[in-house]
Amino acid sequence: MIKALIFDWGDTIMRDFKLGGTMSSWEKVAWIEGAQEVLSCFNKKYSCIIATSADHSDTRDMIAALQRVGADVCFHHFFSQKELGFKKPDIRFFEEVTRQSQFAANECVMIGNSYEMDIVGAKKAGITTVFFNENNLQGNFQDADFVINKMIDLLRIF
Repeated sequence: MIKALIFDWGDTIMRDFKLGGTMSSWEKVAWIEGAQEVLSCFNKKYSCIIATSADHSDTRDMIAALQRVGADVCFHHFFSQKELGFKKPDIRFFEEVTRQSQFAANECVMIGNSYEMDIVGAKKAGITTVFFNENNLQGNFQDADFVINKMIDLLRIF
């Protein structure tokens, strides 16, 4: 039974404009289309977790960026590689997220836009995976349990 949804941050929940430095200090920030609607539906039904391997931001910086679009209130747990000590796709990153949020891997779903970073490691950790393939990349995504092209498509899966 699924109890928790783990979302990647950049280009999964908020657009990564690649402006350098911490997203919380960028001149422009924005939701990914459909992410706000998805989170408003799911954060009452599931524990919503956000987990990032962003190089420039720690958990506090991530929360500050999420606050700029009002997304911070949608999440129950926040994790960054800076505090976890591991970076995606290292399986230990995903193991720490599930351990610290107190969920078993088989109770979680990882949703992310990078097949290699978000999906491969999560699958090895025993987590159900959703590859958010917004750019319609072609390939064999064997570690993805689901592939979606629009964030709103999550509502049809869970």
